[in-house]
Amino acid sequence: MGMTIQEASRKSGLSAHTLRYYERIGLIHEVGRDAGGHRSYTAPDLDWLDFLTKLRATGMPIADMCRYAELRRQGPETVAERRRMLETHRERVRAQIAQLTGDLEVLDYKIDLYKTQEHV
Repeated sequence: MGMTIQEASRKSGLSAHTLRYYERIGLIHEVGRDAGGHRSYTAPDLDWLDFLTKLRATGMPIADMCRYAELRRQGPETVAERRRMLETHRERVRAQIAQLTGDLEVLDYKIDLYKTQEHV
């Protein structure tokens, strides 16, 4: 038994509008339908949505996500290309983390400086 779009939305944290959009642009396969013609999401659908959410949260562009989804649909022969895409993205994420770490150090420095000035 599948989940309605509202249940999938609640469990995935994505709006029903976003779920329909992801289906329309090919990020998720055409979702199965129940006897009444309503979308019926499965546990594997939610796993895929969770992965897509992580890609999006780490800044992967929608176009790259669509490319990855298309490669996934093509099957095991695309594993190497999918791995390379994720490795490239991982390096971008690591660079962002390094930048944010440096930015955080500046904030910490300023906060500490102000604390010492408040006690003078």
